[in-house]
Amino acid sequence: MTKISVFMFSILNLVLIIGTLMYVIEGETNGFDNIPRSIYWAIVTITTVGYGDIAPQTPLGQFISSVIMIIGYAIIAVPTGIITAEFTKEHTERRYARYCPKCKAPVSPADATFCPYCGAALESPGKQ
Repeated sequence: MTKISVFMFSILNLVLIIGTLMYVIEGETNGFDNIPRSIYWAIVTITTVGYGDIAPQTPLGQFISSVIMIIGYAIIAVPTGIITAEFTKEHTERRYARYCPKCKAPVSPADATFCPYCGAALESPGKQ
C-alpha cells in the first residue's frame, strides 16, 4: 500500500507541475484560462484520455504535450510492475513455506525429506 501511495503522490506532484508549466507557456489566449484548467488538461493528457477540448498551440507546448503523452504510457507500467512484484513475492513465500532447521535455507518442494543445500534431515511438513 505504501508503494502505491508514493506513486500516487508522485503523479499528483507531476500533474501540478505540468499543469502550471503549460499555463505559463500557453497562456489564456490558447485555452489554458487558469491553473486548475491546465491541471485538468495535464490529467487528461497523462492518462492518455485526450478529450481535445484544450490543446496546446505553441511549438514548445506541443513538444511538452508529446513528452507528457509518452510519460503517460510509461506511468501505466509502474503500478503493473508493483502489483506483479507483490504477487511474485506472495507466491514465493507460499512456495518456500519450509526452511531447513540447520542452514535456514528455503526448501522446496513441500514434501522434501532432506535439505538440498546442506543435506540435513527435514521434519515432515505437518510437524513444523
